[in-house]
Amino acid sequence: MYQRSSALFKAAQKVIPGGVNSPVRAFKAVGGNPIFVEKAQGAYLYDVDGNTLIDYINSWGPMLLGHAYPKVVEAVTEKAQKGTSFGMPTEIETEIASLAVAMVPNMDKIRFVNSGTEACMSAIRLARGYTGKEKFIKFAGCYHGHSDSFLIQAGSGAVTFGTPNSPGVTQGTAKDTLLAQYNNLEQVAEIIAENKNEIAAIILEPVAGNMGCIPPKEGFLEGLRKLCDENGILLVFDEVMTGFRLAKGGAQELFGVAADIVTFGKVIGGGLPVGAFAAKEKIMKHLAPEGPVYQAGTLSGNPLAMAAGLAMLTELNENPQVFDSLQKKTAYLHNGLEAVLIKNKVPHTFNRVGSMISVHFSETPVVDFETATQAAQGEAFKKFFHGMLAEGVYIAPSAYETWFLCDALTYEDLDKTIQACERVSKQLL
Repeated sequence: MYQRSSALFKAAQKVIPGGVNSPVRAFKAVGGNPIFVEKAQGAYLYDVDGNTLIDYINSWGPMLLGHAYPKVVEAVTEKAQKGTSFGMPTEIETEIASLAVAMVPNMDKIRFVNSGTEACMSAIRLARGYTGKEKFIKFAGCYHGHSDSFLIQAGSGAVTFGTPNSPGVTQGTAKDTLLAQYNNLEQVAEIIAENKNEIAAIILEPVAGNMGCIPPKEGFLEGLRKLCDENGILLVFDEVMTGFRLAKGGAQELFGVAADIVTFGKVIGGGLPVGAFAAKEKIMKHLAPEGPVYQAGTLSGNPLAMAAGLAMLTELNENPQVFDSLQKKTAYLHNGLEAVLIKNKVPHTFNRVGSMISVHFSETPVVDFETATQAAQGEAFKKFFHGMLAEGVYIAPSAYETWFLCDALTYEDLDKTIQACERVSKQLL
């Protein structure tokens, strides 16, 4: 069924570490060999072996309107004919910047970079430069890219320093990263008290998407905002996943909580490599060349990425009903899948916010990294993944990843997915 994909993976392993350019693609979490895609259109992936798959990853989020969305493709094609990179200012950078800050609450200026990793790395550097403090708090299970400061795992106790989570990350880097448990406001307050006047920022995914989809508990984001205000700490929302997906203004709009700095990726580039970070004027003026905090990149503001992003954001801005459509489709899928799992007596927990959703094969509520890890134990998810794949449904090849829906999905696609789950769930008993 996947003979050509297997052959391509074998060839890739000879020249690419692990055969992939991003680890989750290697199927290590679920077993087997990864699938090589040939093309994608709308809600579907077409692999090199001739299979058609309903896609619930959508390039990990950016394909909100579906793959190869015509207006995005047209914008990139037209721009490419005029040159692909200049390393000089272009008018389109100002156009997309103006639109982005108009759509997002509480932001005055935005700086474009090349990835979500760059955006988060730069946001923390800016927070440190603005506050004159060195430490920051992150939450176990929240992923902010592979910059050294973020590759830290949780220690025991509320005030434990982080320890490196990857070889190559030094203890010196790790010591300034403080770990907290997602959705545990009391623990955050303890860490702040133990590190009085030393913390520059708190960074988090306002809706976690890297331990499955995990929503913030009621009052959690508001509590963080209050703690930051009381202690001179900047609140950084990593909206690489949630920005322009959960609402026009992202999680800030959805939850009514203002961040000091927001990072973006995924949707803002219409599927091309891009990231960005934004803040109020008083913070952004500390960024070079206006201020002393350095950040640079030859490909930042690349014209192809800017063209794709402008086309995508323009479509979302002019047609905000897409967010309601996505929410309804995700709710429909949720209700259908849950009914099947209940009927077949498969232990499970669903988490859903807007068009982000995940299923955990455990009856224990999944509210943080610890409970997500407990839910991921055993073989249920692996069986579910491969069973759904055999049925023509492609979900994230890891129990720690959220699903992303696109509006190109039809209700017929959703029904096919629910029917596939009906057949697969019987294999999980």
